[in-house]
Amino acid sequence: MLLSLGVSAQSTSALNKPHYTGVQQETNSAQMPEELKGVTIAEKIGDSIDLNLDVKNEKGEVVKLSTFFGNHKPVMLSPMYYQCPGLCSFHFNGVIDALKKMDWNPGEKFNIIAFSFDASENNLEKADLAQKKKDSYMKVYGRAGTENGFHFLTADQATIDALMKQVGFQYRWNEKANEWSHASAAIMISPEGKITRYLHGVDFDARDMKLALNETANGKVGNIVDSVMLYCFKYDQHQSKYGLQVFRVVQLGGALMTLFLGVWLLPILFRSRREKV
Repeated sequence: MLLSLGVSAQSTSALNKPHYTGVQQETNSAQMPEELKGVTIAEKIGDSIDLNLDVKNEKGEVVKLSTFFGNHKPVMLSPMYYQCPGLCSFHFNGVIDALKKMDWNPGEKFNIIAFSFDASENNLEKADLAQKKKDSYMKVYGRAGTENGFHFLTADQATIDALMKQVGFQYRWNEKANEWSHASAAIMISPEGKITRYLHGVDFDARDMKLALNETANGKVGNIVDSVMLYCFKYDQHQSKYGLQVFRVVQLGGALMTLFLGVWLLPILFRSRREKV
């Protein structure tokens, strides 16, 4: 009986075992969904973008991208699209929240560009929508006089393809959801058009944003305190944030102690020389 049961179980197992057919198995939950393939941000730190590209500002005027660069002001670029039902709004809300905690104002120390990557024929990503988005965020930000530091741009498909390739922003249309699948990052670009930093996600630390902007401008937009902060903190590419460098703090502390001792000892040395004379 036991032998019979054993043979029966073995035969049943063999019958139920799937045969190899050469056809690829369906993907499991650990693999990337089809709609997310090719959706990423490939960092292009050290590369430069083409500042001669033609874009449209929120007034509908065609201008060169270089219009928003120069004067020693770094630029923070946010690829997005203005009809986005979720991620884009979360991203720029995070940008605004961080800016509120900074003592720097857009337009004075740096510029911000929101750039729509949607140029499909039936879309509404036009200058009037860009203006409405800007007006909405200006109300949320609530700092009068900073309007000239925010720029909500649109462009044709060729320009979008060129700029998104240059900054490594890869996205694709999701037919099922009827929206764009994309990642999220604030990209720091120098006044000369060189890509320096990527701050990924939708929740940004104001200190990290300020350090990234100052680093992008080679320390030219901050005061002495900002320069000290930039010296003591270093960008961690794996965590996409700045971390305190203990050895630099020790170096700075040693230098300050030496300076203090020098200032304290100089009067004593001068006094002793006078007494000898």
